[in-house]
Amino acid sequence: MDVTGLRAEFPVLAATAYLNAGTDGPLPASAARASAQELERELRAGRAAEHFKRRGELGRELRGGYARALGAEPLDVAITTCTTEGIGQVIGGLELAPGDEVVTSDEEHPGLLGPLGAARQLRGVEVREVPLDEVANAVGPRTRLVACSHVGWKSGSFAPVELRELEVPVLLDGAQGVGAVQVDVNALGCDAYAGAGQKWLCGPDGTGLLWVAPELRARLAVSRRGYGNLADPDAGLAAAVQPDGRRFDAPSLGAETLACALGALALLESAGWGDVHVRARTLCSRLAVMLEEHGREVARRGDTTLVSFHSPDPEGERARLAEAGVVLRNIPGRPWLRASVGAWNDEGDLERLLGGLTI
Repeated sequence: MDVTGLRAEFPVLAATAYLNAGTDGPLPASAARASAQELERELRAGRAAEHFKRRGELGRELRGGYARALGAEPLDVAITTCTTEGIGQVIGGLELAPGDEVVTSDEEHPGLLGPLGAARQLRGVEVREVPLDEVANAVGPRTRLVACSHVGWKSGSFAPVELRELEVPVLLDGAQGVGAVQVDVNALGCDAYAGAGQKWLCGPDGTGLLWVAPELRARLAVSRRGYGNLADPDAGLAAAVQPDGRRFDAPSLGAETLACALGALALLESAGWGDVHVRARTLCSRLAVMLEEHGREVARRGDTTLVSFHSPDPEGERARLAEAGVVLRNIPGRPWLRASVGAWNDEGDLERLLGGLTI
């Protein structure tokens, strides 16, 4: 991998130790140019038949890119606006009822807890929270779904591999997975995987992806229907949804958004997903060691791209680091700061973080 060339594609790194891809990845210059070119085309040519044809072409390319990142078939993948949208499609589509139970973990993001809260409040579903490493063992006779993180957003821990052995459907929140670590949805043994386009895939806000195994897809009701996910929109009230993953597509995404996401994907693919994953995880492991040597307690974690560590004043220290040009985040409800390390980072970024920490 040409690390120097990769770093040069991210202008923010010229002045900032950017360690916040777990919230939003750094935007590549090539992605911004691709988006600007689409807007310029719209300015010059207007938005009529050729514009919508172009949007369709970009959508197909992006679906293929997302599928490659997931190890999936393109037509099993939907283009969404965020991880939560995909999660909501699955949970809502199961049409759970009072007496049904969903097992989740006690370190989930609001992006998953929101749809689960809706299922509990609107449908009378019981939601049971257990430690992430115990979710597979917590399944009982009333469990209809296991929904948890592939990589925990607070600790950077992996979901247990035993999930692949379960008979009940498993929905993984992949916001901290896809793009950060190798993902093969079939090898994971999950039934649905929702991910973010703006985090480790470095695309624009308002992009995401959803993979649903064909067996589960056939069971999910699709209540949200419109031009974008209908097989024949001109069929009026008789129009049916697409026969594959496209039935879960977002109602509309602009050509400039699609092009921006594609530009970011192309950059990372050109670096090689394998190299991207290995470099990010190696740097993150190195940071964990450096933090412990610096006297900071590191949270239990997996071999991922997230490292959370103790801070005596998480919000205040985060703000002070930001003033010094080091960008990371604090974890609400826990005395932790979290660094998200990508292949675009280098040892200098890690040292800059250590230099800005109080003892």
